[in-house]
Amino acid sequence: MKMSKLVETFRSKAFGGLVKRFEHESTSTKCRMKFHVFLPPQAAERKCATLYILSGLTCDDTNFVTKVGAQRAAAAHGLILVMPDTSPREGTQGEEDHPLLGTGAGYYVDATQAPWAEHYQMFSYVTGELIELVEAELPALPAVRSIMGHSMGGHGALVAFLRAEPGSYRSVSALAPVGNPSKVEGAPAWKALSAYLGEDRSQWHAYDSSELIRAYRGPPISILVDQGETDPKRKLLASEELVEAASSNSAVSLNYRLQPGYDHELAFFVATFIDEHIAYHARHL
Repeated sequence: MKMSKLVETFRSKAFGGLVKRFEHESTSTKCRMKFHVFLPPQAAERKCATLYILSGLTCDDTNFVTKVGAQRAAAAHGLILVMPDTSPREGTQGEEDHPLLGTGAGYYVDATQAPWAEHYQMFSYVTGELIELVEAELPALPAVRSIMGHSMGGHGALVAFLRAEPGSYRSVSALAPVGNPSKVEGAPAWKALSAYLGEDRSQWHAYDSSELIRAYRGPPISILVDQGETDPKRKLLASEELVEAASSNSAVSLNYRLQPGYDHELAFFVATFIDEHIAYHARHL
């Protein structure tokens, strides 16, 4: 009998399915990682498509489970949700010194600078190792997956989709994503990318959605983005830079929706539009 690499630490029934939390030793981050999943009721009888949801700055793997209510729509559409942590939590020097750097602020990049490079390999973890684990050990259809995220997680989702081989993800969406981190000096992403990738901003372009859209040369793709009009972080996020970038590339169709009166918060803005985003992905899966 094959031994599972996943250790289940929590489960609770929700909307006819199961919320579970797993831990495992990661070869990417060289530490123990945690993630939540929602298995819809359909997963008890058959394999299902998977939607990866990436959380934002200072969050962890619990936020979309406890604050947004994504499970209801996922159950209705028969989608597995996978919600990873936002960073390693291994005691890297300096990771607790600032809320915009280190713990809860992995930015879904593969760090190249000391001391971060040893553990902060979140891009490889989310786009490689985690997918392999999920599809090997959970009732997930192989290669039938999409990705979305909020804020820092929206940035991570867009970068993962734009850098992936065509077809690796069926669709992508983001809510209030970090849109152009190599341009907005002084934004939270600036501090993190400087530490993780160094001061040469050309090295940041591999993790900058606007730059990746400009450089994209693959088959036609579609992207859904919602941004709250009254989001106090709107200028620092620079999600509107995605519109300019997409306008210069005919292969990229961007549906950018500025939502009047909405802010940045998970419990209000994200909770309002999560059902639409899950339905969007369900149509592609």
